Amino acid sequence: MIRKLLRDPLTHFLLAGAAIWGVLALIGDPVDPASRTIELSRERQAGIALGFERMMGRPPTDAEMDAAIARWVREEVLYREALRLGIDQGDAVVRRRLATKMDELAGAEAEVVRPTDALLNEWLADNAERYAEGGTVSFAQAFFPTEQAARDALGAASPQGKAISLPKSVGAMELAQVEAVFGREFAFGLAALSIGEAWQGPIRSGFGWHLVRVDRRTAGSVPAPEAIRDRLEADWRSATIAERRQRAYEVLRAAYTVEVE
Repeated sequence: MIRKLLRDPLTHFLLAGAAIWGVLALIGDPVDPASRTIELSRERQAGIALGFERMMGRPPTDAEMDAAIARWVREEVLYREALRLGIDQGDAVVRRRLATKMDELAGAEAEVVRPTDALLNEWLADNAERYAEGGTVSFAQAFFPTEQAARDALGAASPQGKAISLPKSVGAMELAQVEAVFGREFAFGLAALSIGEAWQGPIRSGFGWHLVRVDRRTAGSVPAPEAIRDRLEADWRSATIAERRQRAYEVLRAAYTVEVE
């Protein structure tokens, strides 16, 4: 277990950060506690809303604004950690690029590794419904801007999510269509849920978090692994990178206090 952990690039990433912090402390440049607080002023929120409106041609809904703020906080956390690690190399104004670079560090190894046939066969077995051709799924979904909000609503008989530009109920849709509408991560999560009256989740999409009730499934046929190897490899790599990036972000995010006026 220890050897496996030490081979994980995420471990190397976090250890490097800790080492740099230790050196800074020794040379008399201690961490400023105030820098661990992210203040999201009303002016900043207005700027986020304005950026959304310029891009979409309309003001954001409450749910979209919450999601935009969550994205801004994520970017700010990664940006600050990039500066702490010296990744900026003096170019502190390129905020988005630095946050992206921090994300890329956590998933760097998965970008270039070529998975074995055995690994892809295992991936296909675990996600068979995702690749079934001709199968459909009927479900209802409730949207929440944060994972915690979704978890808090999980026990309700009929959870009331927030308004968003996604259908609340879907009938007999192929998973390929689900992916096109809700995103790949949502389609993966949906494929793993069981049929029943209970609401399940939360599962994530590019918009936020969802509770889902799966009403019906019709089975499709799963192609042979060699027939879809390129697709399997691309999906495995994408999921592995996303998982590593999220794990790294959660570790870094836990060190911050976010204050929203």
